[in-house]
Amino acid sequence: MVRGEDFPMGIKRDVIDLGFRMFGATGLHRLAARYTQGMGAILMFHRVRPASHEAFAPNGGLEITPEFLDLLLTRLKGQGFAIVSLDEAVTRIRDGAGDAAPFVALTFDDGYRDTAHVALPILEKHGAPFTVFVTTGFADRTARMWWVEMEEAIAALPAVRIEAAGRLFDLPAGTPEEKQAAFEALYWPLRAGEERELLRVTGALADEAGVERIDLVDELCLNWCGLRKLSEHPLATIGAHTLTHPMLAKHPDGFARHEIFESKAIIEREIGREVKHFAYPVGDPGSAGAREFVLARQAGFASAVTTRPGMIFPEHASHLTALPRLSVNGHHQSLATLDILLSGAPFMLWNKGRKLSVA
Repeated sequence: MVRGEDFPMGIKRDVIDLGFRMFGATGLHRLAARYTQGMGAILMFHRVRPASHEAFAPNGGLEITPEFLDLLLTRLKGQGFAIVSLDEAVTRIRDGAGDAAPFVALTFDDGYRDTAHVALPILEKHGAPFTVFVTTGFADRTARMWWVEMEEAIAALPAVRIEAAGRLFDLPAGTPEEKQAAFEALYWPLRAGEERELLRVTGALADEAGVERIDLVDELCLNWCGLRKLSEHPLATIGAHTLTHPMLAKHPDGFARHEIFESKAIIEREIGREVKHFAYPVGDPGSAGAREFVLARQAGFASAVTTRPGMIFPEHASHLTALPRLSVNGHHQSLATLDILLSGAPFMLWNKGRKLSVA
């Protein structure tokens, strides 16, 4: 039986925090930037909304405030970064324009309502182009946002007792701290395992807590009408993010191919525009690898982005369907952290000195 104390909280976050403090204290990232910054970066966002100040917010890393987005864009321009569309980023990579000013491309995953209602006015203020990667099942309310289901269920339950991944979890969830520990105890082993089991467990918890799964998606995500309107904005590009947001590498070839190819076709039909760019759901090496990179290329995408952290280098011209991104994490909303990220220094360490992580 797995109890809450078996899973220490926040270890990964503590390690990341330590790394940021080290760079901030020494300034080594500024010295290294000449060698580690590359051509620029693709930034990844999810939600932009006012701070909630909830004590239990396990998905808080996926959110930033509108105030921080405004500060971030101001900082980018002040430091000489060109904020470009993903189309322009791909052109620069293909051309190998290493002597140009560094660029940043902005991407938003999933198709959240607040991208259009909260982030867009700020992006307009700065004249900043952006790409929204749409999961078609979120737009038509047929797919599940399991990470939100898990959060909402644990928020509502006084305890979590469920068999999952071959183990019995018996976890208190009376306080925000206990709820956070319960979330992390379930989230990581389930995400590492079979997706079918992950969906079963989160669905069972949602049912126990009285959480309406589709209502969550409807509340959070744009529908096709909203996406068509957004697609007409001169700053916006719409990309594909599969049909149901699966971790593609865990599924058979035919399933992965269908998710990638059909999402492109559906979005093009719905918005009446070509879809050139793709984002792999979850996007880490366990969710997207060599097979998926080939499938995205075969589907006709000009680029596909992962969540593997890293800067863009001219060598990525040969790997346009395996591009890295920098996650703008809601737990690290500071301009000092942004400066460290955009130096590229942490990722050269993360990738053990390699410019590319494409295997």
